[in-house]
Order: sequence, then structure tokens, then C-alpha cells
Amino acid sequence: MNTNSGQNDINYYSVPTASSNVTNQFSLAAWQVTLWSIAYSFVVVVSAFGNGVVIWIILSHKKMRTVTNYFVLNLAISDASMAVFNTSVNFAYSIYNEWYFGSIYCKFHNGFPITAVFASIYSMTAIAADRYMAIIYPLKPKMPSKVSKSVIAGIWILAIGLASPQCIYATAQQIPGRTICFVNWPGATKHFMYQVIVIVLVYVAPLIIIGVCYTVIGYNLWGSKVPGDTSNKYQEQLHSKRKVVKMMVLVVITFAICWLPYHIYFFLGWLYKGIYHWRHIQQVYLGVFWLAMSSTTYNPIIYCCLSERFRTGFKCALKWCPFIKISREEKLELTRYWTRRSTTYSTSVNHTSTIRKSNQASMAAKERTHSTVDLQASLKCTMMRDSSKCSTATDAKQCNTLLKNPRILAMSE
Repeated sequence: MNTNSGQNDINYYSVPTASSNVTNQFSLAAWQVTLWSIAYSFVVVVSAFGNGVVIWIILSHKKMRTVTNYFVLNLAISDASMAVFNTSVNFAYSIYNEWYFGSIYCKFHNGFPITAVFASIYSMTAIAADRYMAIIYPLKPKMPSKVSKSVIAGIWILAIGLASPQCIYATAQQIPGRTICFVNWPGATKHFMYQVIVIVLVYVAPLIIIGVCYTVIGYNLWGSKVPGDTSNKYQEQLHSKRKVVKMMVLVVITFAICWLPYHIYFFLGWLYKGIYHWRHIQQVYLGVFWLAMSSTTYNPIIYCCLSERFRTGFKCALKWCPFIKISREEKLELTRYWTRRSTTYSTSVNHTSTIRKSNQASMAAKERTHSTVDLQASLKCTMMRDSSKCSTATDAKQCNTLLKNPRILAMSE
């Protein structure tokens, strides 16, 4: 927020500050501060705990480390870190309009939110792309876990690169009466172009890509039918795919709804800069920022409600609560899932091996039968050749026919 111009400057993912020639024109009543403090504390605690449990479920259960869940893990890490490192600090700064956290954290505070949001939305994009390939092109090889980890690393590298200008130009500055943290852009044009790039890359473009992917997936799963394939196994697989897609679509819709007012807020600020001096603008900002940060709390709830395995994991994590009851079957749910997979694989291998052995035995029996018949024919031909002449014309014709067979001829030599 460039305060050198004497007006509020606009920066995504950080709070607009009052101008340098205004002494803290925004103030809230004590009861309002208390209510907002409770609301923001709720977001931080629920997000940190919920996403922490998701991280624990995936990392502590090897069976949960699928390609899709690696991206879910990355999404949980970015959401939890956003809530812990940005929400409370930004709230304190917006309430008191004074920076208490030093110049180094000022740079981190302005850069990390863009990094985390970028990582979140592109984790969702990667999940959509992975589901698209798995459902639309089921015969193609699945993405290896090493590739998914490389994709995640690439997402964070790009996110850091996108946020780097915010870190470079961010500074904490002492002004009469207080300290402020702002991004001192070298020019308004560069600042405007950067904000356009940010909103396109972290909101518009990924949502379009995700929307296209899930539209095609939805048509494939709900709009088309495989003729004649009504087996229980097919229906079970179809139901499972639909459930995963529903869950991830709900995650994306939640993200889009929560962040839309925030982007509209800053867009209107670009058109009418005077709104940042409006009497109630602080309340508006606290509301839209709370809604945006609350997006980090909903995903664990969605997973728990729509995924049986995540729900079981949450029950295991909360088993110390007296009102959480977890059955023995639920404790073994994930284990049974992989036992079923292992049993299915072993049964398939054993069945294939049995068929192979049966075929080999059948071929050997046929070979022995052919050898016996050939030997008998060979002896008959030898006897015929040893005779001065065949007893009948039929015997002679049969002998000539048999002797044309190379195998019999070789045995009769």
C-alpha cells in the first residue's frame, strides 16, 4: 500500500491502510472488536485443526497416499498455513491500523498469502485434471506418485515466483504516530498490471479450467450410459467416481463463492478509490476478508461428510472425545479397503496361474496323445513296407498317406 501519494493504495491479500496524513480514522467499539476477534479466532482454530487432521490422515496411513490425496494434502497444507500465518496478523492490522511485527514479517505477510492461495487453487486444478484423465481416458496409465510430487513442487515454485514482487517492494515504515506495512510499488501502472495478473492467475483462469474439466466429467458420468453393462461392480465403480467428483466440485464452488466478494471489493476500489475513506469500509473489509479466510475451514468438513475414509480418520483423531463413538469395523475400514485390494490382486494372480498351469497340462496331454497315435501309425507303416505287398489296395493307399506326414516318416525310419 503506497502511502506516498496520500491516498489508500490497493493490494490483494493485505489490508488497505489509512493514508499517511490521517491519524487512524478507523476505530471500532469494544464489543465489535470482541465479536470480530471471536469470528476470526474461530476460523484460525477450525482451519488449523481440520486441515491438520486431514494432513495426519494422509501422512500416517500409507493406504491413503493416492495421487488425488497428494493434491488434497497440498491443499490442506496451503489452507492451514494461510489461516495460521495470515488471518490473525491481517485482522490485528485491520483493527488497529498499526504494524507490530517488524519489516521482515512485513515482506512475508504481503507475499505468502498470494503463494498460499495460488497453491490452493492449483491443487484443485491438478485434482480436476487428474480426475479428467482417469475418467475420460481410463485406459491410459495413471499419474505416478513421483509425477504428482513434481507437479506439487512446480506449483509452489510458480506460486513463490508470482508473489515475489510483493515481497520485494513490501516495507515497514514509521510515520507520525504509528508504523505501517505497505507495498511501495515503483509506479501505478506496474501495480495495476500486477493485480490484474494476480486475479487472472489465482481466480479466473483456474476456475475456467476446473469448470471445463468437471463439465466434461459430469457429462461422462451422468449423461452417458454404457449399453449392456449393469453389473454390480460397474455400478459400484461409477458411484465411487461420482462421489469423488461431487466432493471436489463442492470444494471448488466453496472457494469461488468465498473469494468472489473479496475480488469485487478490490475491483471497486480501483474504480472508486474514495470508498476506502467511507465510514463503514473497515467493517466491509473485515466481512469480506473473513469470508475469504473461512474458505480454509470448509474443505475438511466436506471431506468428512462425503468421504467414508476421511470420516473414519476424523473419528480416529477425535476418539478421545466422549461423544465420538468409533466401532471396531470403522477402525479397520482403511485396512479392510487395502486387504480387499490385496485379496483381489492375489486371487487374480492365483486364478491366472491356475489357468496357465491348466493350459500347459492340457497341451502336454494332447502332445502325448498325438505321440501315441503317431507311434502306432509309424509301426503300421513299417509293417506294410516290410511286407512284399499290401494285403489290400486300401492298406496301400493308407500307408502312402501316412508316410507323407514328416513326423510319422521320421519315426518309421
